[in-house]
Amino acid sequence: MKERIESGKKILTEKLTRATSVAEVESLRVEVLGRKGFLRTILEDLKKAPPEERPALGKLINEFKQLAEQEIEKRLKELTGLALEERHLQEKLDVTLPGSRPPRGNWHILTKTLKKILEVFLRMGFEVVDGPEMEEEYYNFEALNIPWFHPARDEQDSFYIEKGWLLRTQTSPVQIRVMKERKPPFRIISPGKVYRRDPFDARHSPCFHQIEGLMVGEKVSFSDLKGILDLFCKEIFGEDTSTRFRPSYFPFTEPSAEVDISCQICHRAGCPVCKRTGWVEILGCGMVHPQVFKNVGYNPKKIQGFAFGMGLERITMLIHRIDDIRLFYENDLRFLRQF
Repeated sequence: MKERIESGKKILTEKLTRATSVAEVESLRVEVLGRKGFLRTILEDLKKAPPEERPALGKLINEFKQLAEQEIEKRLKELTGLALEERHLQEKLDVTLPGSRPPRGNWHILTKTLKKILEVFLRMGFEVVDGPEMEEEYYNFEALNIPWFHPARDEQDSFYIEKGWLLRTQTSPVQIRVMKERKPPFRIISPGKVYRRDPFDARHSPCFHQIEGLMVGEKVSFSDLKGILDLFCKEIFGEDTSTRFRPSYFPFTEPSAEVDISCQICHRAGCPVCKRTGWVEILGCGMVHPQVFKNVGYNPKKIQGFAFGMGLERITMLIHRIDDIRLFYENDLRFLRQF
């Protein structure tokens, strides 16, 4: 048994010297000190030795066990240190190399167009005003001269949250809120999301963006409206852009008009985009209806004003010749990175 123990020491030393990885040392630990390892076998054989030899053999076995544990632990520390040093060498940071830039975000194309539009109106003295997206029926309809029985509500009655409350179908309620809080003169521009029960197709979306403008004072005229919108169209679409006003109808303005611009594709020669007319509709406008002024406590005989509204998506589609409104909402970076 003494010879077996000495032989075990020699084999242990040789295998530890040859071991080049932590896994190999752990395997050797199991082979020597495990439940079915070399040490366990020696202890079972100790029972068969003569009683007078057991104390001396037991001492040798304990010395072997202590030696094995110490040598294995020592070799593990050596290999762990070597592995860590090698890893540090592999992962060493070369400060002379150029840094890697993180990907940069960018303004969404609708946000870029909105900023451009607001910049134009801010230069003309307009103030940007916001309003709630969840709106009372009164502000969204009644105060704008659209009572419950008015046929215009059929196109706009949309997402009701509870009785008397809905997601606003237009940004026009901001006009009412501002006029109830302020006295003329003032001029405001109000951008924001609106919601309607529209299909989600190339030209419609149940959620889109509107930009509403309002100017109120004692001597505000339709000529002021025409001049401001004509200047706006030239700033957005180019100096060679012509504008055309066509009579129309809106419950909250009288007289009302649709505004067209000369087709940016064919320059009024006629093409499929403008349906061979040479003109493309971009917004609606008109003088504020006297009943709307009465609803907010203004005297329509002393106060005049005009309002206009446009779709942000439509303006963006015309500027960049985009033919499908759904592209704005799909978050496809291949599309968004073009702008």
